[in-house]
Amino acid sequence: MIKPTIRFPEYTESYKETTLAEITDKVKRKNKENQTDIPLTIASVEGLVDQRTYFSKPIASKDMSNYYLLKRGEFAYNKSYSKGFPVGSVKRLDKYEQGALSTLYICFSLKPETAIDSDYLAQYFDSAVWHKSVSEICAEGARNHGLLNVSPDDFFSIGHYFAPTLEEQKKVAGVFSLLDRIIETQTEKISALDNKKRGIIQQILTQQIRIKDNNGCFYEKWSETALKDILTESTEKSSGTEEVYSVSVSKGLVNQVEHLGRSFAAEDTSNYNVVNFGDIVYTKSPTGEFKWGIVKQSQVKKSVIVSPFYGVFKPKSFEMGYIIDLYFSSSVRAHNYLITQIRKGAKNTINITNDEFLEKTILLPTSNEEARKIKDLVEMLESEINVENKKLDAIHQLKIGLQQRMFVNV
Repeated sequence: MIKPTIRFPEYTESYKETTLAEITDKVKRKNKENQTDIPLTIASVEGLVDQRTYFSKPIASKDMSNYYLLKRGEFAYNKSYSKGFPVGSVKRLDKYEQGALSTLYICFSLKPETAIDSDYLAQYFDSAVWHKSVSEICAEGARNHGLLNVSPDDFFSIGHYFAPTLEEQKKVAGVFSLLDRIIETQTEKISALDNKKRGIIQQILTQQIRIKDNNGCFYEKWSETALKDILTESTEKSSGTEEVYSVSVSKGLVNQVEHLGRSFAAEDTSNYNVVNFGDIVYTKSPTGEFKWGIVKQSQVKKSVIVSPFYGVFKPKSFEMGYIIDLYFSSSVRAHNYLITQIRKGAKNTINITNDEFLEKTILLPTSNEEARKIKDLVEMLESEINVENKKLDAIHQLKIGLQQRMFVNV
């Protein structure tokens, strides 16, 4: 008898094997008359979303008349693999009434007469229990530009084991729907705390919020200060023993292999720049909203190396470096500072010398003690966010554990 590890006690019948060919119809209708102008893409976490908001711009063709027209409640399989999703993603369209999807996707809908609950199927495909079956039909090494070599016929012929009654399916789906609502609430809480932190930082940097010293008096007003008066270019080069790091918008300096999956460094790293704890790094390359590059302070408590194209600078104090990091944490502030210093080169490359980067002024505190108090305040806010993120991770792990025990794949 085939059954899950965790099951509602009133259900004892064996799970039944079926294929998508038996329970679904392929969706091949085209967006011929441009019934929809929403270009869809599959995000691994968010599901089927509008490209224009997800990527800040559409990447679909201007003419989407040859795209599939997907309607609310229908499913799509994205054969692109990514970290955590080795065989791609299957998602149901929930956010819009309809949308246009590239014909590279495999689209399908539940047959009206089938005994499979739509919410149950959506939750099943949100798990990883079906990954093994798909991986077995992928030809070894047949991966092309991130796409798996999975034909529609093979995909629809894969066997899946589902709860035998709609009643049980609905109960299982209800468990995961409840967890999804808890995850959504927790995510919103974290977003609110992050917005609060960003708002406080903005008000501190514009002096709408002022800090008091230990005697209860406000510190002196901040002054416009050139970065060259706070930062000094570092020329220390690699000894050959340091790890190669990259710079991330959200995480700052990160190990390149751990962050990107592999090293992109040259074989000879002797000309790579050393970054020590507290140093400021300027990437000089566009990343998302930071079209003129990222500026981050290293929180890595050891010496690492970065590409020679990055600028590395030592601050007068760790605390002042921290304030500079806060300043450039906003894509708007970074843009306003860098836009007048950048010269676009061939192929839109960013041309800016380290001296040019240091030329302009920003509003900075005159007291290192005040900078330390600001650092402590922001770290307290970040600590609160980290606590809530750990709670969110725990809920996600609970969901993954239940998925492995409440769904079946043999």
